[in-house]
Amino acid sequence: MTLWPITLRDVLEARRRLRPYLAPTPLRQYAALDEAVGDGTHVWVKHENHNPTNSFKVRNAMSVLTALPEEARKRGVLGATRGNHGQGIAWAGALLGAPVVVCVPLGNNPEKNEAMRGLGAELVEEGRDYDESVEVAQRIVAQRGLTMVHSTNDPLVIAGAATLTLEILEERPGIEAMVIAVGGGSQAVGALTVIRSMAPHVRVFGVQAERAAAIHDSWHAGRVVKRDSADTFADGLATRQPYELTFPALREGLSGFVTVTEAEIAEAVRILLKTTHNLAEGAGAAGLAGLRRLSEELGGKEVAVIISGGNMDAATLERVVSRQL
Repeated sequence: MTLWPITLRDVLEARRRLRPYLAPTPLRQYAALDEAVGDGTHVWVKHENHNPTNSFKVRNAMSVLTALPEEARKRGVLGATRGNHGQGIAWAGALLGAPVVVCVPLGNNPEKNEAMRGLGAELVEEGRDYDESVEVAQRIVAQRGLTMVHSTNDPLVIAGAATLTLEILEERPGIEAMVIAVGGGSQAVGALTVIRSMAPHVRVFGVQAERAAAIHDSWHAGRVVKRDSADTFADGLATRQPYELTFPALREGLSGFVTVTEAEIAEAVRILLKTTHNLAEGAGAAGLAGLRRLSEELGGKEVAVIISGGNMDAATLERVVSRQL
């Protein structure tokens, strides 16, 4: 198994394929956010929530689908998701003429399910969580001859995610650190790939939800650790195990890895809403929550965080704003 699943050349090629369909997202600084974080830290926010479907996942999906042979696209693609990956595949499939099947766990976010159906995806609701939905997807792929688009375990997915870091470094070469939420690790490994080639002085830190900490625990243990549950309102982080394509690179490249509580993620959502007037879902706010945990180490630095998605359902938003979380 290769330690680094992609190269900078793969990222540049992914950007070439994505450019006709996706514009660069904004990178912004907010004085009120800097003040909220404190310690003299200068925070740069990469607004992946401004993408179509309000998530960076459209980069990943488009990276895969634009690389597929036409015959495979026409036959159809399939993915497992809690929402954003599925919406990305559905959006890309609608644009490129590829039938899309998406597997989601039972009880999945109804608003994300509605969005995927609205983009033309066939939805299969089965399994108790994301990891079980992956197993369902693998079964359907074998039955129907579709192309599996895994949310993490695919070099083309990681290359797509890496294009956002390419944009950050080109626009703001003075960045000294990035704090990145880790669900499967495509954002973080993509960032590490770009940074080790273009800006090796930049430090990258990972963040996971305390209640879905399998990859964090594995990183610190130096071996794969699987968990029985991943129960967090930050559903984009709700994975129970590391992935073979990303874990070795995370082990090699991250400068640190922290967990954050549900309350800390919710507070980060509120801070972003107040200071940037942007809605971040739980996973999209986790980078900021992690930065606040790392304030002593990163105080006074220029640090990038990513609002990776803004697809929070109304019921969860009400709980966050009313401080029930």
